[in-house]
Amino acid sequence: MYQLFVGEIGYNRHEYLYELDYCDILLISRGYFRRTREMWSATRWQTFYLMSVSMADLKKAGIYRPSDLIKFPWEKDEIDSGNMPTKADIEEMRRIMREENAKSNQ
Repeated sequence: MYQLFVGEIGYNRHEYLYELDYCDILLISRGYFRRTREMWSATRWQTFYLMSVSMADLKKAGIYRPSDLIKFPWEKDEIDSGNMPTKADIEEMRRIMREENAKSNQ
């Protein structure tokens, strides 16, 4: 996680180690990965449209939509799991956040 926050996202060392709590880290990392997924999705759309202009035989190749070019690993996960937390998951996260916040406030 340290490499992700300091190296890729751009937080400074002190901020990551001393100012962010568990909830902050969780939300920031989810946002970062969502933005990364959106960038990859946009790249796939651009590639699809570029190929549709330059290749007349896309349909013969079985490519009817951008997702036919490549399936991303997270798309399979979203289909399989529904990508929604359960009530138990939410309560567990709340418990962990309360514990971590109580530790950081001492």
